[in-house]
Amino acid sequence: MKLHLSGPSNKNLQADITITGSKSESNRSLLLAALYPNITIDNLSNSDDAEVMGKGLKITKGTVDIHHAGTAMRFLTGYFASQEGREVVLTGSKRMTERPIQILVDALRTLGADISYVQNEGYPPIDIKGKKIVKDKVSLPANVSSQYISSLLLIAPSLENGLELQLEGKITSVPYIKMTLGLLEDIGVQSSFEGNTIKVFPKKRITPATLVVESDWSSASYFYSIVALSEPSSEITLSAYKKESLQGDSVLSEIYTAFGVATSFGKNKITLRKTNKEVLANHAIDLSNAPDIAQTIAVTCFGLGIGCHLTGLHTLKIKETDRLEALDTELSKLGANISVTDKTLTLSPSNEIIENVAIDTYNDHRMAMAFAPLAMRTTLYVNDAEVVSKSYPDFWVDLEQLQFSIKEL
Repeated sequence: MKLHLSGPSNKNLQADITITGSKSESNRSLLLAALYPNITIDNLSNSDDAEVMGKGLKITKGTVDIHHAGTAMRFLTGYFASQEGREVVLTGSKRMTERPIQILVDALRTLGADISYVQNEGYPPIDIKGKKIVKDKVSLPANVSSQYISSLLLIAPSLENGLELQLEGKITSVPYIKMTLGLLEDIGVQSSFEGNTIKVFPKKRITPATLVVESDWSSASYFYSIVALSEPSSEITLSAYKKESLQGDSVLSEIYTAFGVATSFGKNKITLRKTNKEVLANHAIDLSNAPDIAQTIAVTCFGLGIGCHLTGLHTLKIKETDRLEALDTELSKLGANISVTDKTLTLSPSNEIIENVAIDTYNDHRMAMAFAPLAMRTTLYVNDAEVVSKSYPDFWVDLEQLQFSIKEL
């Protein structure tokens, strides 16, 4: 599906939008509910990834195809490895077979798991024969995807002796680790996170619990971008959000003050308001703890005509696509002066935006949604726009609430 986008004629925006539950929280909650069936979940994400995760957890034997869902690949690897008597082959899309899984597999093997590679060493598909895991100590590099770490932490309370996880080196994506530990705490699991050591204590049974999934802050980022590119006094209210969020991307409310967007917190909602604040020409931002919002921020800066230097982006190369190279290619098509390394992105200030460029999305939902706010500044096309269903199926409908003109070609 190819879309033609142009922004609203009135750049003074006023709207109330409800966003689906967080994909990150939903997938963690689904796995915990599979381990402890007396857990119920409210405000579950309606994303493709959450649907794939839910279906995958119910399969006891055979092939589990998670398509493009990287979170499901990592979480289900740990889950099936610890499920005695279950045997599956875990696989996904062509891109998924190019995304590394060896660090997690090695850690699980150290604990006694029975996992083998079906095709290429270190990559899916993988054959998993579930076993009772009794070993309780393992180490991992600290700068890897936090999903490897969370995969181990989520199954930890169901293991015979719990788990002590030693992280080696500088830890990145700490908020995602804390999100996992926060959800464990919500169901009564004890844990500790001191220095580079995380301990999760075993818990065979829990009392009935309801996990309420907060709406997705990553999805909110696109509305922060839209408000940043709008006229002063624009206001968009988003539900359902809380000030004390488990999600690392909630740092948006601080970062976007520099781009003229003020955030006020109400009961289960946030209101984004464009201010008259002068925006500086260059910004240096460390996104080690929130790499998923890098695409949104880079596009926002380009739309504002300002520069940025984004660091802490090393995990973006193994996402749905190599997001740094994809940003380099697509922003360059629009006229940006941009350079990337394997962990940084640098954008120079520029007021030139080339019109009617077709943005390629690379099977990556965030590419489609991060570039869409640029319609506030220019007309553009988005190729394979249906990819947004991976995390935010209602995205284009919600943009139409803001009077964006969206035409399917």
